[in-house]
Amino acid sequence: MRLHGIAASLLAMSWLAACATAPSIADREPDEAADYEPMLSQANAPHVVVREAFVSASTPGHNIDSPASWRGEDGRLQVAATAKSTGLLLVYDGHDGTLLRTVGGRGAGLGQLDRPNGIATLDGYAWVVERDNRRVQMFRLPAFTPLLAFGEADLRQPYGLWVRRQGAGFEVIVSDNYMSEHDEDVPPPLAELDQRFRRYVLDGAGEAWQARTAGTIGDVTPAGAIRIAESLWADEDNDRLLLAEEDVDTGTRLREYGLADGRYRGRDVGADVYQAQAEGIALMRCTDGSGVWIGSDQYKDRTLFHVFDRRDLRHLGSFAGETTANTDGIWLDEAGDARFPQGVLYAIHDDQALAAFDWRDIAAALSLPDCPRD
Repeated sequence: MRLHGIAASLLAMSWLAACATAPSIADREPDEAADYEPMLSQANAPHVVVREAFVSASTPGHNIDSPASWRGEDGRLQVAATAKSTGLLLVYDGHDGTLLRTVGGRGAGLGQLDRPNGIATLDGYAWVVERDNRRVQMFRLPAFTPLLAFGEADLRQPYGLWVRRQGAGFEVIVSDNYMSEHDEDVPPPLAELDQRFRRYVLDGAGEAWQARTAGTIGDVTPAGAIRIAESLWADEDNDRLLLAEEDVDTGTRLREYGLADGRYRGRDVGADVYQAQAEGIALMRCTDGSGVWIGSDQYKDRTLFHVFDRRDLRHLGSFAGETTANTDGIWLDEAGDARFPQGVLYAIHDDQALAAFDWRDIAAALSLPDCPRD
């Protein structure tokens, strides 16, 4: 049947709009292969509502993934978020979400980015994972001066990372979500998942840094393997590494590994509460050894944030914002400042904005115990 006039025009406009909004095969990621859209409004998942301290203006063209914070030269909180579609870092005011500037731009040179995803900051430096350049870049803050790129010889499809001090340098653990050589939407056989995470050691000072490989992490048993890998976070005091299993078919959850030996400990976290997709992970540490883990559950209409005890990993409750939805990365700034004296949780809202939750509001809503910090 042939359409004419207005009907044909409307059909054409509808088709063009669908093409403009639907991710291309190159843009789609392995954890986006599911055919369903999980909704918190339909999940019957117990939770409380915590109002956001702010949600920034939306910039949907950037396809924002993950945030990380630091203090600017004036001591004020700033947050950088990775923009997958444009190869940029978006730098926000950490108090109100005002967009201050952008950094980078698509390319393969030092200081340029191609499909940036995971980001971390520590001690005046930042690290950014680039999926399509298959590497990690290290920058010096606050100017984002590029210092080093590493991992190109090893990484195949990197996404997330965690960083810690190691002597005068750093250790970086990077998730590598390489897929089957026959189908990019299908994880490889279990026997090939032994390199799901890679360790790197960085040594240097000033602008002279170098990286060396320091082993791989990856369980190959049905119980402990990570089929879809992205987010990870560690608790050094408890020798614990939590890895997000994003594969819904297997059962999305967090898996507990040893930080030192990289071995699966036989325990999963949140298997009974994650229903959409396990995504970002963060840790609130208290000086008495207590604290809580936070993990985002990626419902499309509103993100659910699960909270677990730091020591024994039991579920303490869950909360959602009034607006924040479809969250990928999260970042917890534990130190706080005058605006957020007990800390602040940053979360990406629907691939297009930065949201913030005052930790005092989270703690009050879930009746969490006081968290002493220096």
